[in-house]
Amino acid sequence: MNFKLNKDTQFLSLGMMDYKESWDYQEELFLKTIEIKTKNRKIEENLHEITPNYLIFLEHPHVYTLGKSGSEQNLLLDKNGLIQKKATFYKINRGGDITYHGPGQIVGYPILDLDNFFTDIHKYLRLLEEAVMLTLKDYGIESGRIKGLTGVWIDYQEGAKNPRKICALGVKSSRWVTMHGFAFNVNTDLNYFKNIIPCGIDDKAVTSMEAELGKKQDFEEVSYKLKNHIATLFEMKLVDKV
Repeated sequence: MNFKLNKDTQFLSLGMMDYKESWDYQEELFLKTIEIKTKNRKIEENLHEITPNYLIFLEHPHVYTLGKSGSEQNLLLDKNGLIQKKATFYKINRGGDITYHGPGQIVGYPILDLDNFFTDIHKYLRLLEEAVMLTLKDYGIESGRIKGLTGVWIDYQEGAKNPRKICALGVKSSRWVTMHGFAFNVNTDLNYFKNIIPCGIDDKAVTSMEAELGKKQDFEEVSYKLKNHIATLFEMKLVDKV
């Protein structure tokens, strides 16, 4: 383990970005960090290079992504249907099943060296969920987890009549470096979820802050609150440059 722990995290707000372009950018940062860690293993500790951390927030044009453990049958559109919806489709290297990304949704891609924080993927996922839950609490929305399922849910209590997901998670990790992340529905057009079986779960609904509160939310304000909750929970220092 690199004894030079670095909790400085570069925050990048990239606005609207094509999915493939953002995936390539993630891969570039991810692989560079792994390269540093590989090099560090071959040299004395006092010569180790500090590994960087990044927290990327952006939005995507309409796109459906399918994780490694997912089934393409959960996409209910053929090629012509995708064209009609002005949406794209990608099979990708994260965990999880199928999900939708689109305008009005905060997509977060933390590219962290967890050796700088803690080496526990379960804790990593739970803290991302907790940050979203705290953000929702800021707006008076009660949310939580459902046993056996990832993500953040409304009406999550056992026996609730209408459990609905407001944030999905799907990550990849190698040598304790993370990529991919979460999708948090703020002002998302929920009609696009009707074209998939979200995360392969066919008996639960999807929601957004707009749907829960009855009006569009200040996207930038929600993003600001969320990034600060993440920083607090991970004890990271957000910086403009690293």
